[in-house]
Amino acid sequence: MGERKVLNKYIPADFDPLLVPRSKKPKDDLVTVRMMLPFSIQCSTCSSFLYRGRKFNSKKEAVKGIEGKYLGIQRFRFYIKCSDCARPITFLTDPQKADYEMESGGTRNYEVWHDETKVNAENERSVEEEEKLDSMKALENRVAESQREMAEMDALEEIRAMNERHSRLMKGGGRKVDVAEAVLKAREVAMGGGGG
Repeated sequence: MGERKVLNKYIPADFDPLLVPRSKKPKDDLVTVRMMLPFSIQCSTCSSFLYRGRKFNSKKEAVKGIEGKYLGIQRFRFYIKCSDCARPITFLTDPQKADYEMESGGTRNYEVWHDETKVNAENERSVEEEEKLDSMKALENRVAESQREMAEMDALEEIRAMNERHSRLMKGGGRKVDVAEAVLKAREVAMGGGGG
């Protein structure tokens, strides 16, 4: 059992590494990668769903041709198989959007955050266009923005003051009990009970 965790292997003095035969693998060979699905997919053959986060043994290859690189960043293609019908499903990395792009074998399920980012970008563009065309609209937007910032600052100051009062109350918790006892004793004396 001692040989199981050996860190150093014995290398004889007359060992020549050039005599060891090297295996010739093609340069563009598929690499097996254990990965989780980055998005939910519905298989186009059997209509089963493969949910985001499911682990697969996928094959990875570099994309060749014009689409192979984006600003010098290599794009990769992943091949997985549907767990029900074993149909191959492929998707690509998309460095331009920092996301993945479905290629074949299935359809990507609807994701709300994609639409939200699109709508936000469109709204920003429309506001910028309105401001370019109408200088009064730009001024109104700046005034509204500054009023909103002032309201946020006031709300923040109020929250800070409340937190400070709360922390003072928590620190002086022992004195509050003494004050309550003093009030009770004063009531007893006033009632004529004589306390103690």
